[in-house]
Amino acid sequence: MEKRAYEIYSHLNREICVKVIPGHFATKHSHISHCIDMTQVKSLLNMARSAARILADSFLNTPVDTIITLERMKMVGAFMAECLSASGVNARQNIAVLTPELMGDKMLLRDNFLPYVMNNHVLLLTASATTGQTVNSGIEGIKYYGGSPAGAATVFGGEFECEVPVVKLFGVADIPGYTSYAPQECPMCRNGQKVDAVVNSYGYSKIV
Repeated sequence: MEKRAYEIYSHLNREICVKVIPGHFATKHSHISHCIDMTQVKSLLNMARSAARILADSFLNTPVDTIITLERMKMVGAFMAECLSASGVNARQNIAVLTPELMGDKMLLRDNFLPYVMNNHVLLLTASATTGQTVNSGIEGIKYYGGSPAGAATVFGGEFECEVPVVKLFGVADIPGYTSYAPQECPMCRNGQKVDAVVNSYGYSKIV
């Protein structure tokens, strides 16, 4: 499967890249035609910092008190907080970076996290947002805990409706032929094409 992999680079910064593997993959919410491996963005210091700078640029004039990170994006979130607090409306702001627990699609914040969300401007950061379900559920969770959603940022995102601005480093247009389907509507399944791997925020596990 890895022999099919290729890299694509951000048109905003060539230091940022993700690995793309074409095939048939199952995620929590959908079946997709390409696996987007974002391990480097999440794990490498320089790439995480570069990604954070680009994402933060879109929120320099947006009040942000807290960044909630999903899908192992805490290092990028920390760099975003640093960038946002360096200038603009958030200059010298001591921005909190939190990773909540998840119960299914619902965000769970313990009592010790609540002061950083309630009555605060909260930015949501995730790795992937293809269908919008993760982002919209996260926004709903922020509002449930009394926060004011400031926006959302993601490494790879599809086209979907959201009540807040969504900023992405890569989009569907960057991957020719990329498709996403509800599992019950997947044409690859109907055509008998086996699933290559199961994909989640930790990566992929091949199905032999």
